Amino acid sequence: YELVQRSVELAMTIRERIHSDALLQKYFRVLGPKDMIPGEFRPSNLEYYFDPAVGWNRMESAWRTDEVTLDPTRITIDVGRTGMDGDTFKKLLMDRFDIQINKTSRNTVLFMIHIGMTRGMIAHLVKVLTTIAQELDDRNEHLSRIDRQIFDRRVRSLTVELPPLPNFSRFHSAFVPLGDGTTPEGNMRKAFFLAYNDGVCDYVKLDERLLQAVRGGREVVSASFVTPYPPGFPVLVPGQVISAEILEYLLALDVKEIHGYEAEHGLRVFSASALAELEGTAERQSQTRTRADRSPPLQPAANSSSSTKGTPASRQRTEGAST
Repeated sequence: YELVQRSVELAMTIRERIHSDALLQKYFRVLGPKDMIPGEFRPSNLEYYFDPAVGWNRMESAWRTDEVTLDPTRITIDVGRTGMDGDTFKKLLMDRFDIQINKTSRNTVLFMIHIGMTRGMIAHLVKVLTTIAQELDDRNEHLSRIDRQIFDRRVRSLTVELPPLPNFSRFHSAFVPLGDGTTPEGNMRKAFFLAYNDGVCDYVKLDERLLQAVRGGREVVSASFVTPYPPGFPVLVPGQVISAEILEYLLALDVKEIHGYEAEHGLRVFSASALAELEGTAERQSQTRTRADRSPPLQPAANSSSSTKGTPASRQRTEGAST
């Protein structure tokens, strides 16, 4: 318990230093529950783990009442005002200052304070952040008007003009299990293994023409997982219809790593002919099932002894035996 308590105190020290230092505040912002957890899951209305006025004593009460809480030893820092995305900032820390960062997003980095850290390590981290902020300040003072506009535009794209995460669209009807289609599940396994057949797949370029075609009603179905890093979770899965919202998000991203997408080829999708054939097969299966449902139930076979009891032949044999 003492080791964990010390880790929490070190994490709060970092929060306090960033909150209280004007230079650090200029380029860095520590995200709290208000920024990361919807209000309906925070009955305590706790906005930040550290507040210069009241400290961090309310954290324990929030843990007792809130449905979702943040681990105080995990510090998410918004670095968008530096003009660097999360991956670029991570590379700077690792290559120049030997500070290891694992988790990043488009505009944040995550520092994890563990039980092996010391106050000296925390002081080093704060010093590094101060050094970066001071260098940015010195550089920005001497920027030309054009360079300043480029920097401001970059900061705006990382802090204000963030592309909204797209919602799941739907599975194509060829990959929807037989049923009334009122629920969103689909047969992802079927789509995943079907995509191993190159003959049923095409490639489409990720560009404005594709976006306009989808807006105009063209139906395009993903044949693979498409996962941008960051954030590191798929925005497309096999069998999913590619919506205009998803294309807008992918076009707005400036990350370099998108698993399942190759710029030279484009997005891997199912061909229209393959989808039509699958839909025809699904329709025939549905009709067969419907006919089976409407067929009258089979009558049980009559008992052989009772079925022959009243026939003339049986009566004749019975009468002959009695005589």
